[in-house]
Amino acid sequence: MQTVLGANGQIAEELTRELYKNYTRDIRLVSRHPRKVHESDQLMAANLLDADAADRAVEGSDIAYFTVGLPMDAKLWEEQFPIMMKNVIDACKKHHCKLVFFDNTYMYPKTAEPQTEEAPFVPVGRKATVRANIATLLLDEMNAGRIKAVICRAPEFYGPGKTQSLTNTAIFDAIKHGKKARVPISDKTLRTLIWTPDASRAMALIGNTPDVYDQTWHLPCDDNRLTYKSLIAAASQIKGRDLPYTVVPLVMFKIGGVFNPQLREAQELLSRYARNNIFVSTKFTKRFPEFRITTYRDGIAQLLRPH
Repeated sequence: MQTVLGANGQIAEELTRELYKNYTRDIRLVSRHPRKVHESDQLMAANLLDADAADRAVEGSDIAYFTVGLPMDAKLWEEQFPIMMKNVIDACKKHHCKLVFFDNTYMYPKTAEPQTEEAPFVPVGRKATVRANIATLLLDEMNAGRIKAVICRAPEFYGPGKTQSLTNTAIFDAIKHGKKARVPISDKTLRTLIWTPDASRAMALIGNTPDVYDQTWHLPCDDNRLTYKSLIAAASQIKGRDLPYTVVPLVMFKIGGVFNPQLREAQELLSRYARNNIFVSTKFTKRFPEFRITTYRDGIAQLLRPH
């Protein structure tokens, strides 16, 4: 059995489809209010903050995927992520279950230096500190040989369905709804974005490849990185007309954050938009050369396709 912890988010749903299609029909979906993706999916309602519930969620599983997401709320992250991670690690150790952790890049330095799997953790901000701490907790267990696990790390998302990111919301959702795109901080810095179905397909592949465990893997991205100006130019070509956009400077985010809690929570990430973001996934592409990565143009075309 393979178990998805934090089911029903966009990454988890795409992961469930990929597992069902290519690896196993024996799938358990775990969240507070899980919903089936396939008729054969097994559902388990569980709160991973409860150690006993986490234990039951993992019991009987060969592989567990930790894809839990929380709202952008630093206090909530500090209170809940460390407990959930510890409970899941303990359950996996007890039941000899492999763990695949879906991670982000919040803890990486907010510089223009290329980010590889060896990049140091230099967290700036409360949410970045939480992500560094829970990743370190798992790395310590992996390095000590107490758990068979793998970390799958992804940069900012873009993609279909319920995909949530600043780029999706401010750029592509705006274009889809006939509104002017709003570019955060700069339209001249190179961005690395990951197509959410690619992230889920790659995570399923890693989880079902025994010899890649006990490592960190950057999930695959189109390495033809584009600026927001170029991304919107590609969208303009697809739509057949020039698409207007405006660059929102940092000071406007700070002013908006006074009144809008979501903008306030985004503050610690904004400096990354002022510099090139070079997330390197060469390790993955060398190990899995046949994996097809969605190009930015193909991804944008899918996002903007009329329904």
